[in-house]
Amino acid sequence: MKTWKINELDTQPRKPEILESTDDARAIVVDLPAGESMEDHEVHERAWLVVVQGELEVTALASSPVESVSGGPGLFVEFEPSERHRVDAHEDSRFLLLLTPWPGRGHPGALTIDEKAHVRERASEVNEGQ
Repeated sequence: MKTWKINELDTQPRKPEILESTDDARAIVVDLPAGESMEDHEVHERAWLVVVQGELEVTALASSPVESVSGGPGLFVEFEPSERHRVDAHEDSRFLLLLTPWPGRGHPGALTIDEKAHVRERASEVNEGQ
């Protein structure tokens, strides 16, 4: 068994800390200072966000109309894979982000060597055309 006291970790703002990463999931702690945001953002995996400290506003950008929820410790939010969202801190905040499966489909870490080579080739072609 592994344990963490998430609200007691010595983490730094704007420097997410990976607590654990396996073939099944990744757990990340993020500190977000008051007034700061994680702008329009997405991950390839299904994501669960749990507020540990502070108060956040979480906005689902892909929904119509745009949905938003605010809350403090205990707020639990789920995002579909690739669902665009933003997170705003109303006060100094800490949250836990759980991603599964890890890495998700389309994530660079989930690509085979062949797929990575093709991605690099396509990126080179795009850059040459600019």
